[in-house]
Amino acid sequence: MKIIKRNGSEVTFDITKIINAITKANAVVDEDLRMTNTQIHRIADSVEKSCVELGRSPSVEEIQDMVEEQIMAHGAYEVAKRYITYRYTRSLVRQSNTTDDKILTLIECNNEEAKQENSNKNPVVNSTQRDYMAGEVSRDITARLLLPQDIVQAHEDGIIHFHDTDYYAQHMHNCDLVNLEDMLQNGTVITDTLIERPHSFATACNIATQIVAQVASNQYGGQSISLAHLAPFVQVSREKIRAIVRDEISTLGVVPTAEQVDKIVEKRLREEIRRGVQTIQYQVVTLLTTNGQAPFVTVFMYLNEAKNEQEKRDLAIIIEETLLQRYEGVKNEQGIWVTPAFPKLIYVLEEDNVDEGTPYYYLTELAAKCTAKRMVPDYISEKKMLELKGDVYTCMGCRSFLTPDRFTDAGVGNIANAGNYEPGKHKYYGRFNQGVVTINLPDVALSSGGNLDKFWKIFDERLELCHRALRCRHERLKGTLSDAAPILWQYGALARLPKGEPIDKLLYGGYSTISLGYAGLYECVKYMTGKSHTDPSATPFALDIMQMMNDKCKQWKTAENIDYSLYGTPLESTTYKFAKCLQKRFGIIEGITDKGYITNSYHVHVTEQIDAFTKLKFEAQFQHLSPGGAISYVEVPDMQNNLEAVLQVMRFIYDNIIYAELNTKSDYCQVCGWDGEIEIVEDDGKLIWRCPRCGNTDQAKMNVARRTCGYIGTQFWNQGRTQEIKDRVLHL
Repeated sequence: MKIIKRNGSEVTFDITKIINAITKANAVVDEDLRMTNTQIHRIADSVEKSCVELGRSPSVEEIQDMVEEQIMAHGAYEVAKRYITYRYTRSLVRQSNTTDDKILTLIECNNEEAKQENSNKNPVVNSTQRDYMAGEVSRDITARLLLPQDIVQAHEDGIIHFHDTDYYAQHMHNCDLVNLEDMLQNGTVITDTLIERPHSFATACNIATQIVAQVASNQYGGQSISLAHLAPFVQVSREKIRAIVRDEISTLGVVPTAEQVDKIVEKRLREEIRRGVQTIQYQVVTLLTTNGQAPFVTVFMYLNEAKNEQEKRDLAIIIEETLLQRYEGVKNEQGIWVTPAFPKLIYVLEEDNVDEGTPYYYLTELAAKCTAKRMVPDYISEKKMLELKGDVYTCMGCRSFLTPDRFTDAGVGNIANAGNYEPGKHKYYGRFNQGVVTINLPDVALSSGGNLDKFWKIFDERLELCHRALRCRHERLKGTLSDAAPILWQYGALARLPKGEPIDKLLYGGYSTISLGYAGLYECVKYMTGKSHTDPSATPFALDIMQMMNDKCKQWKTAENIDYSLYGTPLESTTYKFAKCLQKRFGIIEGITDKGYITNSYHVHVTEQIDAFTKLKFEAQFQHLSPGGAISYVEVPDMQNNLEAVLQVMRFIYDNIIYAELNTKSDYCQVCGWDGEIEIVEDDGKLIWRCPRCGNTDQAKMNVARRTCGYIGTQFWNQGRTQEIKDRVLHL
């Protein structure tokens, strides 16, 4: 069994350390108050048993808490007092410098928590280490100087999660929709260099990747771009190629037919589109931003975003090429085609592609084929999004949705000075999210002891705590000058403000959102009602919880003119943190706190037997009540030989839910060439990944791709998330 030390490093559990610590405390009390050696060993054995029952690696603090409880249970109060005093003294010593030890373990690559914090970051490389080191300093400054202490304590206790504290010290925002159209059509500036409107599709793709990299280095969340913003440059290249072909033909002295010229032009154009799309895919995969990972970018594919029929046909060609290349994958260092994490792809199901016989159904068939092999694209229903939001637009990164544009209708106009602003037309590109604070719903339930009146009272108090924490995020961004991130605020990605101007006006009126996150709805309802929220008798209570959070967001928004919005948090490492905090505060409660994770947002529990269509239909009602962002998924086996079933699920998504995805597996063992599913097994109390063919457990010699929480992870995960992945049942 392993334990996690305070600096994040992982060591083997050693029962003698517990025995020695108790013995030292025992030796300094009066002889008649001391415990016997048998009692000391009994306590140590009991603590070891409790650690094993956790089903994960406990922390040093958790073990020490168990020791205290056991000493008290034996009635040795003086010994307990000495033990607690010693802990407190050591704690004061550690607090004199809160960052050195963690940073040193980061540099030496033995900080297990850092290694598993982000499934798309490699903690060994220098750029990631520098980001993590800076993050530790930022967390320390944030906790000691920048945030109110009750918010810091609530965050540390897992009552709430104040996201991205490693970036809070800087004036940085979360995620956004990049106004790529404005930057390409009207020019931009990258590292003091003027970038004018590109004269070909290939150049537009190259510039787009440079913009993506620059944006990623100036924020801490995901970004989205639309292929529709690249589509106009297909015609630019077509005309350019046609002129070249005509010049070549005139040199040869022949007179081809118009049809022959068109054929040559379109062939060359297709090749340029192929190269351009390849540039986007390979640049995004191979770029490392200043935070040590590939840009977290989502690529949006929506045919009806095109401005005319010719542009729509050209956009269809780009989408087709994007899907073909993603289906192929990228080569790992052994030259084997594997599944990349980014860019994430979102395909919109719409009237002219969703049914057989519609003009673009061939794209939907290709999307299904790609999903079955590479897990993307994910799907947005044009039908449901128009019905529930009034507009169709992509999410920011993995799932965070902007609220519908209200500043345009309010007559505010072009407050961002965008070069492509159209009066009267709703605006989404160029808008952003200020940040997230998440409430731990199971903690609310457990704190109430199951008393309904007490539950609603505590819930209200916790929501106000989240509100104050969100206001801290908002206030931290206020006063930020456009000079802090010129690519964002001055050169078109989000705005074209003058140098030296604060971004404050973009924080109000709906131009940006700020997100109240939530997690563990299933566990919360299960504890309060004794039933899953899928049970018809418990579902109304779950919906009431969602409605109360929406009502609070509306109340805050009305009072402050800030667009608070409810957001189904995509917990990655926090799912493990919340679970550990719940176990520490409330112990092991079967079905509630007995796992190393809690359920993301409103999702059906990963172990619950439910079919794909019932799951999507059930979760759709919660997705509607999560307007700031949500995604649903169905877990499926290898579907490459059953594309008809994939298409049936896609059609169901179109009719029933805004945003959904299909989860499959895409693995490769570099030792034996196994391309089936890499399994998760337990080894000495720890979950590890193992090739079922050759037994390889070296993570450096395998490629594993799994849907983490709305996006694909390709490194590896903490023990809580790994357990959650292992527990998933199939829905199809």
